[in-house]
Amino acid sequence: MDSVSQFALGAAVGAAVMGRRTALWKAALWGGIAGTLPDLDSFLDYGDAVRNMTFHRSHSHGLFWLTLGAPALGWLASRAGGPRDAFRRWWLAMWLALVTHPLLDTMTVYGTQLLQPFSDHPFAIGSIFIIDPLYTLPLLVGLAAALASRRPSGRRWNHLGLGLATLYLAWSMAAQWQVRQVAQDSLAGTAASGAPMLVTPAPLNTLLWRVVVMQDDHFLEGFHSLLDPQRRVVFRRFERDAALREQLREFEPVRRMAAFTHGFYKVHAEGDLAYVTDLRMGQEPGYVFSFWVARHDTRWVPVVPINAGWRGDVREGLAWTWERMLGRHDRPWDGAGRWSH
Repeated sequence: MDSVSQFALGAAVGAAVMGRRTALWKAALWGGIAGTLPDLDSFLDYGDAVRNMTFHRSHSHGLFWLTLGAPALGWLASRAGGPRDAFRRWWLAMWLALVTHPLLDTMTVYGTQLLQPFSDHPFAIGSIFIIDPLYTLPLLVGLAAALASRRPSGRRWNHLGLGLATLYLAWSMAAQWQVRQVAQDSLAGTAASGAPMLVTPAPLNTLLWRVVVMQDDHFLEGFHSLLDPQRRVVFRRFERDAALREQLREFEPVRRMAAFTHGFYKVHAEGDLAYVTDLRMGQEPGYVFSFWVARHDTRWVPVVPINAGWRGDVREGLAWTWERMLGRHDRPWDGAGRWSH
């Protein structure tokens, strides 16, 4: 999730756990700091763009490492935030603020390596977009109301905000399950029935969902809004260039991307340049992560990966998302600010 959401979650957790043992603002501040710390790994350079992407949310998000670090952070908070005899409670507050960060990240589609250093498997439920105001606002409003209240009972506002945000996560998983059922019904009796399927929300909401179905030489993409009048997903087919994928499959960036995306990737060539693309974030033909990984010079030669992902018209994209979310049309968007017909 985004930094604001992670800070808000950590602050709300810190305030809830510490209760009346210290000033509410101190508990919230220390909780927010702990909730932000795991994302400091984004400032590290692992050598190239693909490695930077796939090593983000790795060791700094491992539950084992965060558990080991919680006592030190709890001791520091007890010394700076007081009271010092509340060390065990600070320890618990800092541990929960730390571990809820990767657990929340796991709700997105990116991939979070919770089991580092024992496994580099990237866990991803994919039921919530990386930025979703309906998750973050209850946390912020509840915490703000608790801080503004002059009564001890005002802390309940923070509990309410935490509860509503958690219920929203539960809703997102229920909505994801519902859309998956619609997509599976739409594919019943076709060659794609039973193929690997990704269901993830469109930006900033949990009403409009994108569905990707992988097959060897192509993939299908479709959208479904919970407000659509019909219970079906209309898919479009896109090629994966299986021959090129076979030629590049031993290139380290391609192997790394294949594992990190759980197979939801494609390779394609533009002139003498070859790219590997993460199909989970974006929509055809524009994706956040699309890396130049090879150049053709009598044969394909690996190059230092560079992210050439889409940086198009965000306003046009959000306008399409809003219209499609409300079920007003079923026209796909071409990724360049134009609706297809």
